[in-house]
Amino acid sequence: MAERMIVRLGDPILRETSKRVLSITPQVEKILDDMAQTIYAAKGRAGLSAIQIGIPKRLVVMDCGSGLIELINPVLMEKSGEQVGQEACLSIPGVFGIVRRANYVKVQTLNRQGEVKTIEAEDFLARCIQHEMDHLEGILFIDHTEELYSAKTGKKLNRKDLHRIQDKNRKNGGNKRRIKQQGD
Repeated sequence: MAERMIVRLGDPILRETSKRVLSITPQVEKILDDMAQTIYAAKGRAGLSAIQIGIPKRLVVMDCGSGLIELINPVLMEKSGEQVGQEACLSIPGVFGIVRRANYVKVQTLNRQGEVKTIEAEDFLARCIQHEMDHLEGILFIDHTEELYSAKTGKKLNRKDLHRIQDKNRKNGGNKRRIKQQGD
C-alpha cells in the first residue's frame, strides 16, 4: 500500500466523468488499498474517489466513523429527505461550504468479489456517499453551495477567492498536495 497524491482544484481531471470498472483486478484492489491509506493519512477526511488521485475510475473509499466502506461502480437507486450541512474536500483544502443533500440514500455497488451489494445510509454517511459519487461525475461540492468559507478564519469567500486558490495551485507546479509517502 502507498499513499497517493491528491489532485487539487484547478486540475481538469476533477471535472471528468469517471469510467466504469470492467473487472476487479489486482490493480483495482491496489488502487482501493492505496486510497484507504491516503484517506487515513489525511487530516479531516471522510472519503476519497479515485479521480481525486488522478485515476478516472468509478471507485470510492470512505470512513465516516464506522469503518472503511468501498464502492465499486456505485449507482444511486433511491434518495429522500433533506439535510443541510457543512462540507469540505481534500481536493479543495482550506475551504468549506454549506450544502443541501438528501438525508437518505440507497446505493447499489460491487464489492471486491464482484458481488452486487446494496447500501442504505442516512445523515452523515448519506452526505459522504453523495459527495463522493458527485466526484465520479466531475461535480464538486462548490457546485452545490451558494456560500464558501475559509476553514482557517471562518470568513466568507467569494468566487474570486476560489479562482485565486485555483490559480495558485496551477502556478505551484501541479495541483497535487503532497501527502507523506512511505519511506519518508
